[in-house]
Amino acid sequence: MGLNPRALPDFPWDSLVPFRDRARAHPDGVVDLSVGTPVDPTPEHVQEALRAASDAPGYPTTQGTEDLRRAIVDWFARTRGVEGLGLDAVIPSVGSKEMVAWLPALLGLGDGDAVVHPASAYPTYAVGATLSGATPIAADDPALWAHRDDVRLVWVNSPSNPTGEVLSKEQLRAVVRQARSMGAIVASDECYAALPWNEPWINDGVPSVLDPEVCEGSHEGLLALYSLSKQSNLAGYRAAFVAGDPAVVAGLLETRKHAGMIVPAPVQAAMAAALRDDAHVSAQREVYRARRSALKPAVEAAGFTVAGSEAGLYLWCTRGEDCWDTIDFLAGLGIVAAPGAFYGEASKQYVRIALTASDERIAQAVKRLQKSR
Repeated sequence: MGLNPRALPDFPWDSLVPFRDRARAHPDGVVDLSVGTPVDPTPEHVQEALRAASDAPGYPTTQGTEDLRRAIVDWFARTRGVEGLGLDAVIPSVGSKEMVAWLPALLGLGDGDAVVHPASAYPTYAVGATLSGATPIAADDPALWAHRDDVRLVWVNSPSNPTGEVLSKEQLRAVVRQARSMGAIVASDECYAALPWNEPWINDGVPSVLDPEVCEGSHEGLLALYSLSKQSNLAGYRAAFVAGDPAVVAGLLETRKHAGMIVPAPVQAAMAAALRDDAHVSAQREVYRARRSALKPAVEAAGFTVAGSEAGLYLWCTRGEDCWDTIDFLAGLGIVAAPGAFYGEASKQYVRIALTASDERIAQAVKRLQKSR
């Protein structure tokens, strides 16, 4: 069938415009907690690496420099417990959303193929399936798709956007086993893994699909996606990467060469610098921890129940009502959040409240929520 942009839904964020306009009318200004875009400075050593590589007259490599790929491999081993990756098992991508949106097409999926994604999910998983002509299937339990003969790609997202849920090694392993039995690829979106808030994830770390206890010693049919937007404040750099099965990565690389999907050379240098330094990641995590510690009790005091939210940059909340009623309530306080309706049928009574605002704006949100009851 090929790419089918006409089948795409309306861009969901456009529906927030009237609520954002109402929130802007608040006398003390808007507190926009809808989009999880970082607001803190990009680390200085990463900026310096970008500047130092800015004389880049030649074309960069689609595969990524050897220096960057080595940094990715070392980072996986050091921070995610993933051993055995070769330099041929990793490539950079132009942000993680690009890879999420185009992965089904890059894998050659189309009419007659199914792509499984979480029930409460970042909408781009379904968009990517639709663009390729495949059928998106919303399901969390492998038993819900184990009987199908058309599943070719299974997305997992841990920590989840929007719910903040973390999948255990046992849960991930069950997905991997079922997908492998069907010949399907598992793609694991792990972009929030550096931001755990609850045990056992603080102490043990958030599991990767490439962890040896998950993949049972083989990366066959597995891909892990990661972004530096969250842990390193590099959203504006569009700095991400994918790692896993070398055979699958080689196929992605070949297609990306033809399509010119290349991360700029200065960004590749900046990525390598960011991946080699864990101190700035820990420091940024503490900034978000403080914002979360202030915002969560205020949200609960305003009558919300916070569900999941074990990791990541969001509070997943409900007041037991339609999400648009909650969005309207928050807009009246000058606060903008994301309605759960953006994330699937299972989420229509929830809103997603981001931690990505300045300390001053978070303090304003806390003050307004505390006064709302």
